[in-house]
Amino acid sequence: MPRIAIIGLGLIGGSLALALKRAQIEGLEIAGCDAQRGVAGRARKQGAIDHEARDAASAVAGAAVVVVATPISQARSVLEAIAPALEEGAIVTDTASTKRDLLRWAAELLPERVSFVGGHPMAGKEQSGLEAADAALFEGMPWAITPSVGATEGAIRTVEGLVSITGARPIIVDAAEHDSYVAAVSHLPLVASTALFSLASQSQAWPDLAILAGPGFRDVTRLASTDPSLSHDICLTNRENLLHWLDRYMEELRRLRGLIADAGQQEKLLKEFVRAQTEREVFLTKPPERAPEDQRAETPSAREQMLSFMVGDYVVRRTKEIDRMLDERERGLREERGR
Repeated sequence: MPRIAIIGLGLIGGSLALALKRAQIEGLEIAGCDAQRGVAGRARKQGAIDHEARDAASAVAGAAVVVVATPISQARSVLEAIAPALEEGAIVTDTASTKRDLLRWAAELLPERVSFVGGHPMAGKEQSGLEAADAALFEGMPWAITPSVGATEGAIRTVEGLVSITGARPIIVDAAEHDSYVAAVSHLPLVASTALFSLASQSQAWPDLAILAGPGFRDVTRLASTDPSLSHDICLTNRENLLHWLDRYMEELRRLRGLIADAGQQEKLLKEFVRAQTEREVFLTKPPERAPEDQRAETPSAREQMLSFMVGDYVVRRTKEIDRMLDERERGLREERGR
Protein backbone atom coordinates (compact mmCIF):
# COMPACT_ATOMS: atom_id res chain seq x y z
CA MET A 1 0.00 0.00 0.00
CA PRO A 2 1.27 3.53 -0.74
CA ARG A 3 2.13 5.30 2.50
CA ILE A 4 2.33 8.94 3.51
CA ALA A 5 3.97 9.73 6.83
CA ILE A 6 2.98 12.86 8.74
CA ILE A 7 5.29 13.86 11.56
CA GLY A 8 3.51 16.27 13.86
CA LEU A 9 -0.26 15.98 14.24
CA GLY A 10 -1.17 19.44 15.45
CA LEU A 11 -3.41 21.89 13.63
CA ILE A 12 -1.58 21.66 10.27
CA GLY A 13 -0.51 18.00 10.34
CA GLY A 14 -3.89 16.89 11.69
CA SER A 15 -5.79 18.96 9.11
CA LEU A 16 -3.63 17.51 6.32
CA ALA A 17 -4.38 13.97 7.49
CA LEU A 18 -8.12 14.70 7.64
CA ALA A 19 -8.06 16.31 4.18
CA LEU A 20 -6.33 13.25 2.70
CA LYS A 21 -8.83 10.95 4.38
CA ARG A 22 -11.69 13.03 3.03
CA ALA A 23 -10.28 12.58 -0.50
CA GLN A 24 -10.78 8.79 -0.15
CA ILE A 25 -7.69 7.81 -2.12
CA GLU A 26 -7.93 4.07 -2.66
CA GLY A 27 -5.20 2.07 -0.96
CA LEU A 28 -3.52 5.05 0.70
CA GLU A 29 -2.16 4.46 4.21
CA ILE A 30 -1.36 7.40 6.46
CA ALA A 31 1.17 6.88 9.24
CA GLY A 32 1.59 9.52 11.88
CA CYS A 33 3.50 10.38 15.02
CA ASP A 34 3.67 13.29 17.41
CA ALA A 35 6.15 14.27 20.09
CA GLN A 36 3.32 14.92 22.53
CA ARG A 37 2.20 11.76 24.23
CA GLY A 38 -1.24 10.46 23.29
CA VAL A 39 -1.78 12.71 20.26
CA ALA A 40 -1.09 10.04 17.62
CA GLY A 41 -3.42 7.64 19.44
CA ARG A 42 -6.23 10.20 19.39
CA ALA A 43 -5.58 10.87 15.70
CA ARG A 44 -5.91 7.16 14.92
CA LYS A 45 -9.11 6.81 16.95
CA GLN A 46 -10.76 9.70 15.14
CA GLY A 47 -9.74 8.26 11.77
CA ALA A 48 -7.16 10.87 10.76
CA ILE A 49 -4.35 8.29 10.44
CA ASP A 50 -4.20 4.53 9.87
CA HIS A 51 -0.97 3.71 11.66
CA GLU A 52 0.29 5.16 14.92
CA ALA A 53 4.10 5.19 14.89
CA ARG A 54 6.14 5.38 18.10
CA ASP A 55 8.66 7.83 16.64
CA ALA A 56 9.59 9.70 13.46
CA ALA A 57 11.96 7.05 12.12
CA SER A 58 9.30 4.35 12.47
CA ALA A 59 6.70 6.54 10.77
CA VAL A 60 8.77 7.08 7.60
CA ALA A 61 9.64 3.39 7.09
CA GLY A 62 8.14 2.42 3.73
CA ALA A 63 6.71 5.92 3.12
CA ALA A 64 6.79 7.36 -0.39
CA VAL A 65 6.04 10.87 0.90
CA VAL A 66 7.00 12.33 4.28
CA VAL A 67 5.50 15.55 5.64
CA VAL A 68 7.34 17.24 8.52
CA ALA A 69 4.56 19.25 10.18
CA THR A 70 6.37 20.15 13.38
CA PRO A 71 7.28 23.63 14.65
CA ILE A 72 10.39 24.88 12.88
CA SER A 73 12.33 24.69 16.16
CA GLN A 74 11.94 20.87 16.01
CA ALA A 75 12.38 20.40 12.27
CA ARG A 76 16.16 20.03 12.19
CA SER A 77 16.18 17.24 14.78
CA VAL A 78 13.34 15.49 12.91
CA LEU A 79 15.25 15.57 9.61
CA GLU A 80 18.29 14.18 11.38
CA ALA A 81 16.22 11.37 12.94
CA ILE A 82 14.45 10.27 9.76
CA ALA A 83 17.43 10.49 7.37
CA PRO A 84 18.68 6.90 7.83
CA ALA A 85 15.16 5.42 7.61
CA LEU A 86 14.01 7.09 4.40
CA GLU A 87 13.25 4.89 1.41
CA GLU A 88 15.09 5.18 -1.90
CA GLY A 89 13.37 7.90 -3.95
CA ALA A 90 11.24 9.14 -1.06
CA ILE A 91 9.95 12.70 -1.13
CA VAL A 92 10.23 14.87 1.98
CA THR A 93 8.28 18.10 2.40
CA ASP A 94 7.38 20.32 5.34
CA THR A 95 4.89 22.97 6.49
CA ALA A 96 7.11 25.47 8.35
CA SER A 97 6.51 29.22 8.19
CA THR A 98 10.04 30.03 6.94
CA LYS A 99 11.97 28.17 4.29
CA ARG A 100 15.65 29.10 3.96
CA ASP A 101 16.71 27.28 7.12
CA LEU A 102 14.70 24.19 6.16
CA LEU A 103 16.32 23.94 2.75
CA ARG A 104 19.76 24.36 4.28
CA TRP A 105 19.12 21.67 6.89
CA ALA A 106 17.68 19.32 4.29
CA ALA A 107 20.77 19.71 2.07
CA GLU A 108 23.00 19.04 5.07
CA LEU A 109 21.13 16.12 6.67
CA LEU A 110 19.11 14.21 4.10
CA PRO A 111 20.66 11.53 1.84
CA GLU A 112 20.99 12.11 -1.90
CA ARG A 113 18.59 9.25 -2.60
CA VAL A 114 15.61 11.42 -1.57
CA SER A 115 14.12 14.72 -2.79
CA PHE A 116 13.27 17.60 -0.50
CA VAL A 117 10.50 19.97 -1.59
CA GLY A 118 9.75 22.65 0.98
CA GLY A 119 6.17 23.72 1.62
CA HIS A 120 4.18 26.28 3.57
CA PRO A 121 0.37 26.30 3.66
CA MET A 122 -0.87 29.87 4.08
CA ALA A 123 -3.73 28.80 6.31
CA GLY A 124 -4.34 28.47 10.01
CA LYS A 125 -6.31 29.47 13.09
CA GLU A 126 -5.60 31.09 16.42
CA GLN A 127 -6.25 27.68 18.00
CA SER A 128 -3.58 24.99 17.89
CA GLY A 129 -3.38 21.24 18.37
CA LEU A 130 -5.17 18.22 16.93
CA GLU A 131 -8.47 19.34 18.47
CA ALA A 132 -8.49 22.36 16.16
CA ALA A 133 -7.70 20.31 13.02
CA ASP A 134 -10.14 20.72 10.12
CA ALA A 135 -10.26 18.85 6.80
CA ALA A 136 -11.37 22.07 5.09
CA LEU A 137 -8.60 24.24 6.54
CA PHE A 138 -6.66 24.54 3.26
CA GLU A 139 -9.53 24.97 0.82
CA GLY A 140 -8.84 27.84 -1.57
CA MET A 141 -5.70 28.85 0.32
CA PRO A 142 -2.26 29.37 -1.28
CA TRP A 143 0.37 26.75 -0.44
CA ALA A 144 3.93 27.87 -1.17
CA ILE A 145 6.26 25.22 -2.63
CA THR A 146 10.03 25.80 -2.45
CA PRO A 147 11.91 22.94 -4.12
CA SER A 148 15.50 22.21 -3.23
CA VAL A 149 18.13 22.30 -5.98
CA GLY A 150 18.32 18.50 -6.06
CA ALA A 151 14.57 17.82 -6.11
CA THR A 152 13.39 15.87 -9.13
CA GLU A 153 10.63 17.13 -11.40
CA GLY A 154 8.54 14.15 -10.35
CA ALA A 155 8.97 15.04 -6.67
CA ILE A 156 7.83 18.61 -7.28
CA ARG A 157 4.77 17.43 -9.21
CA THR A 158 3.94 14.94 -6.47
CA VAL A 159 3.95 17.65 -3.79
CA GLU A 160 1.84 19.89 -6.04
CA GLY A 161 -0.63 17.02 -6.38
CA LEU A 162 -0.68 16.44 -2.63
CA VAL A 163 -1.40 20.14 -2.07
CA SER A 164 -4.17 20.14 -4.69
CA ILE A 165 -5.88 17.20 -3.01
CA THR A 166 -6.34 19.32 0.13
CA GLY A 167 -8.09 22.03 -1.91
CA ALA A 168 -5.16 24.46 -1.64
CA ARG A 169 -3.47 26.28 -4.55
CA PRO A 170 0.19 25.25 -5.05
CA ILE A 171 2.51 28.18 -5.80
CA ILE A 172 6.15 27.60 -6.72
CA VAL A 173 8.37 30.28 -5.16
CA ASP A 174 12.05 30.74 -4.34
CA ALA A 175 12.83 30.19 -0.65
CA ALA A 176 14.43 33.62 -0.15
CA GLU A 177 11.52 35.35 -1.88
CA HIS A 178 9.07 33.33 0.19
CA ASP A 179 10.63 34.42 3.47
CA SER A 180 10.64 38.06 2.40
CA TYR A 181 7.05 38.01 1.15
CA VAL A 182 5.52 36.22 4.15
CA ALA A 183 7.35 38.64 6.45
CA ALA A 184 5.15 41.36 4.93
CA VAL A 185 1.78 39.59 4.65
CA SER A 186 1.92 37.11 7.52
CA HIS A 187 4.63 37.83 10.08
CA LEU A 188 4.24 41.62 10.20
CA PRO A 189 0.47 41.34 10.83
CA LEU A 190 1.26 38.93 13.68
CA VAL A 191 3.62 41.42 15.34
CA ALA A 192 1.30 44.38 14.68
CA SER A 193 -1.63 42.49 16.19
CA THR A 194 0.39 41.65 19.28
CA ALA A 195 1.61 45.23 19.64
CA LEU A 196 -1.89 46.71 19.40
CA PHE A 197 -3.35 44.31 21.95
CA SER A 198 -0.43 44.86 24.32
CA LEU A 199 -0.80 48.64 23.97
CA ALA A 200 -4.49 48.55 24.88
CA SER A 201 -4.42 45.81 27.52
CA GLN A 202 -1.52 47.36 29.44
CA SER A 203 -3.24 50.74 29.68
CA GLN A 204 -4.61 51.76 33.06
CA ALA A 205 -7.89 52.36 31.28
CA TRP A 206 -8.05 48.76 29.96
CA PRO A 207 -11.23 47.79 31.90
CA ASP A 208 -13.09 50.65 30.20
CA LEU A 209 -11.39 50.07 26.85
CA ALA A 210 -12.30 46.38 26.94
CA ILE A 211 -15.99 47.17 27.45
CA LEU A 212 -15.99 49.33 24.32
CA ALA A 213 -13.84 46.99 22.19
CA GLY A 214 -15.96 45.84 19.26
CA PRO A 215 -15.46 43.59 16.21
CA GLY A 216 -12.86 45.92 14.70
CA PHE A 217 -10.51 45.57 17.66
CA ARG A 218 -11.14 41.83 17.86
CA ASP A 219 -10.46 41.36 14.14
CA VAL A 220 -7.25 43.40 14.12
CA THR A 221 -5.88 41.70 17.27
CA ARG A 222 -6.93 38.14 16.34
CA LEU A 223 -3.38 37.04 15.58
CA ALA A 224 -2.26 37.96 19.10
CA SER A 225 -3.88 34.63 20.11
CA THR A 226 -1.34 32.68 18.00
CA ASP A 227 0.67 29.99 19.78
CA PRO A 228 3.51 31.98 21.44
CA SER A 229 6.14 29.38 20.54
CA LEU A 230 5.18 29.66 16.86
CA SER A 231 5.37 33.47 16.99
CA HIS A 232 8.76 33.24 18.70
CA ASP A 233 10.12 30.79 16.10
CA ILE A 234 8.95 33.04 13.26
CA CYS A 235 10.78 36.03 14.70
CA LEU A 236 13.98 34.05 15.22
CA THR A 237 14.07 32.38 11.81
CA ASN A 238 12.98 35.38 9.73
CA ARG A 239 14.48 38.22 11.75
CA GLU A 240 16.08 40.26 8.94
CA ASN A 241 13.05 40.21 6.66
CA LEU A 242 10.68 40.97 9.52
CA LEU A 243 12.80 43.92 10.69
CA HIS A 244 12.82 45.29 7.14
CA TRP A 245 9.01 45.27 6.91
CA LEU A 246 8.60 46.55 10.47
CA ASP A 247 10.75 49.57 9.57
CA ARG A 248 8.64 50.23 6.48
CA TYR A 249 5.42 49.82 8.46
CA MET A 250 6.56 52.35 11.06
CA GLU A 251 7.49 54.78 8.27
CA GLU A 252 3.99 54.40 6.83
CA LEU A 253 2.41 55.00 10.24
CA ARG A 254 4.51 58.14 10.68
CA ARG A 255 3.45 59.35 7.23
CA LEU A 256 -0.24 58.85 8.02
CA ARG A 257 0.25 60.49 11.39
CA GLY A 258 1.64 63.54 9.63
CA LEU A 259 -1.42 63.76 7.38
CA ILE A 260 -3.77 63.41 10.35
CA ALA A 261 -1.91 66.07 12.34
CA ASP A 262 -1.92 68.61 9.50
CA ALA A 263 -5.37 70.20 9.14
CA GLY A 264 -4.39 71.42 5.68
CA GLN A 265 -3.93 67.88 4.36
CA GLN A 266 -7.57 66.71 4.58
CA GLU A 267 -7.84 66.02 0.83
CA LYS A 268 -4.61 64.00 0.78
CA LEU A 269 -5.71 62.07 3.89
CA LEU A 270 -9.03 61.25 2.26
CA LYS A 271 -7.21 60.09 -0.86
CA GLU A 272 -5.12 57.67 1.22
CA PHE A 273 -8.23 56.07 2.72
CA VAL A 274 -9.96 55.87 -0.65
CA ARG A 275 -6.94 54.30 -2.33
CA ALA A 276 -6.53 51.71 0.42
CA GLN A 277 -10.23 50.84 0.34
CA THR A 278 -10.30 50.56 -3.45
CA GLU A 279 -7.15 48.45 -3.68
CA ARG A 280 -8.37 46.13 -0.92
CA GLU A 281 -11.74 45.62 -2.62
CA VAL A 282 -9.94 44.67 -5.83
CA PHE A 283 -7.66 42.34 -3.85
CA LEU A 284 -10.66 40.61 -2.26
CA THR A 285 -12.65 40.22 -5.47
CA LYS A 286 -9.84 39.57 -7.96
CA PRO A 287 -6.34 39.27 -6.52
CA PRO A 288 -3.50 40.22 -8.89
CA GLU A 289 -1.93 37.38 -10.83
CA ARG A 290 1.80 36.70 -10.81
CA ALA A 291 3.48 37.80 -14.01
CA PRO A 292 6.08 35.56 -15.68
CA GLU A 293 9.62 36.20 -14.47
CA ASP A 294 10.58 38.13 -17.61
CA GLN A 295 7.53 40.41 -17.36
CA ARG A 296 7.81 41.56 -13.74
CA ALA A 297 8.88 45.10 -14.56
CA GLU A 298 7.64 47.73 -12.14
CA THR A 299 5.47 49.60 -14.67
CA PRO A 300 1.88 50.62 -13.94
CA SER A 301 -0.62 48.14 -15.35
CA ALA A 302 -3.86 49.09 -17.03
CA ARG A 303 -5.68 48.07 -13.83
CA GLU A 304 -3.46 50.32 -11.73
CA GLN A 305 -4.03 53.23 -14.11
CA MET A 306 -7.77 52.62 -13.98
CA LEU A 307 -7.70 52.53 -10.15
CA SER A 308 -5.69 55.73 -10.07
CA PHE A 309 -8.33 57.42 -12.20
CA MET A 310 -11.18 56.05 -10.05
CA VAL A 311 -9.50 57.12 -6.82
CA GLY A 312 -8.78 60.59 -8.17
CA ASP A 313 -12.37 61.03 -9.35
CA TYR A 314 -13.73 59.87 -5.98
CA VAL A 315 -11.49 62.27 -4.08
CA VAL A 316 -12.57 65.22 -6.23
CA ARG A 317 -16.26 64.42 -5.70
CA ARG A 318 -15.83 63.77 -1.98
CA THR A 319 -13.82 66.97 -1.49
CA LYS A 320 -16.58 68.97 -3.20
CA GLU A 321 -19.15 67.34 -0.91
CA ILE A 322 -17.13 68.28 2.17
CA ASP A 323 -16.63 71.85 0.94
CA ARG A 324 -20.36 72.17 0.24
CA MET A 325 -21.19 70.81 3.69
CA LEU A 326 -18.83 73.31 5.33
CA ASP A 327 -20.27 76.17 3.26
CA GLU A 328 -23.82 75.24 4.28
CA ARG A 329 -22.78 75.04 7.93
CA GLU A 330 -21.09 78.46 7.73
CA ARG A 331 -24.13 79.97 6.00
CA GLY A 332 -26.40 78.56 8.67
CA LEU A 333 -24.25 80.05 11.43
CA ARG A 334 -24.35 83.48 9.72
CA GLU A 335 -28.12 83.32 9.42
CA GLU A 336 -28.46 82.44 13.12
CA ARG A 337 -26.20 85.36 14.09
CA GLY A 338 -28.26 87.74 11.89
CA ARG A 339 -31.59 86.90 13.62
